Amino acid sequence: MGIWQRLLIFGGVSLRAGGGATAPLGGSRAMVCGRQLSGAGSETLKQRRTQIMSRGLPKQKPIEGVKQVIVVASGKGGVGKSTTAVNLALALAANDSTKAIGLLDVDVYGPSVPKMMNLKGNPELSQSNLMRPLLNYGIACMSMGFLVEESEPVVWRGLMVMSAIEKLLRQVDWGQLDYLVVDMPPGTGDVQLSVSQNIPITGAVIVSTPQDIALMDAHKGAEMFRRVHVPVLGLVQNMSVFQCPKCKHKTHIFGADGARKLAQTLGLEVLGQSLLEDCCGSGKKIAITFRMIPQVSWKFAWY
Repeated sequence: MGIWQRLLIFGGVSLRAGGGATAPLGGSRAMVCGRQLSGAGSETLKQRRTQIMSRGLPKQKPIEGVKQVIVVASGKGGVGKSTTAVNLALALAANDSTKAIGLLDVDVYGPSVPKMMNLKGNPELSQSNLMRPLLNYGIACMSMGFLVEESEPVVWRGLMVMSAIEKLLRQVDWGQLDYLVVDMPPGTGDVQLSVSQNIPITGAVIVSTPQDIALMDAHKGAEMFRRVHVPVLGLVQNMSVFQCPKCKHKTHIFGADGARKLAQTLGLEVLGQSLLEDCCGSGKKIAITFRMIPQVSWKFAWY
């Protein structure tokens, strides 16, 4: 285990005592009280359970210096979530040069931001023992990929992962940011719940490709954020269509309008669509139009 991994797990602010026991304890209380109130009316029982469960949830605390947090998530991996997060951060910066933008990669097992933002190296520590983000294209970036070797797998169990997430949220010196874009891992597990319950989130953007399997998981991702009271801003359909570079004929390889149909089901808006092409490292612009934040509209982000 390298020095940065040791610092991430054990260094800086100490781990919260009993942090892993909070949720099980709350759950056991809920079960006990559920048995005691089994004779009460269903509505009273439901309200009582809600009150008891809320006691076990962590209190949300804003990230110091950050005004708004936008999470980019997907139910399934490989749908272009990180690409969308990177382009969203760059588009926000391009839309208004006076705004300070940050990009946080909380995908511990498969961080993509270092490669996409062309960044390497370890973050420096401030005088207050906080990690300083790496900077490129005017975007302040932090990722697990800066703390381990590029080819080194992160073989950690849940408690170590949650400790790393806590430090990525609380032990980074962001300075003053107008927007922090958070690249979430795929799924609806511990990391998603921890981020959603620990910090106030302005809204979530759900990314999917048009095929049915990806849309099923995108649906679950949207419902998860609704359950934890995070506004879902809308859907982005990635890899919507392939356009032949020679004849310009368009082919919907993965199907057409899948995200639009899901958005109608969920009562959401399709925020944008992208072409199926190799944009990473090519310098080409990605044709995505976003309209997700009041008074903010932008088109054609790139990296």
